[in-house]
Amino acid sequence: MKPVHILLVEDNEGDIVLTLDAFEESKIKTTISVVKNGRDALDFLRRNGPYVQETKPDLILLDINIPILNGHEVLKEIKQDPDLKKIPVIMLTTSSNQRDINLAYENHSNSYVTKPIEMEDFLKAILRIEEFWLQLSKLAD
Repeated sequence: MKPVHILLVEDNEGDIVLTLDAFEESKIKTTISVVKNGRDALDFLRRNGPYVQETKPDLILLDINIPILNGHEVLKEIKQDPDLKKIPVIMLTTSSNQRDINLAYENHSNSYVTKPIEMEDFLKAILRIEEFWLQLSKLAD
């Protein structure tokens, strides 16, 4: 079985390390690609510039508060693109603002997860994402 390819769109180094560590504990083999801003996320997904050799991810973890294009803008672009819209996008962010939550779902986010502050709780949240999206759910081709 081939590893599940996850695109992590996150600019916070600490959260990147925690997320990568959590998926190392995973029961499912994963390959994780990391980009740190919205423009790079869209270039990665569309295989532009330095990302021409990349493969389309099976799942996207997208922070809202990223540079250049924010997570809402990236989500909107993904869900309007016929080649990308089937990829599940999980908003993984520090914002618990109801406006952000509503906007994410209006733009067809598949899930919205507020990052826990405590490291142990953050790791548990990532493992729950992995359990639901990579073990229980079926992903599109």
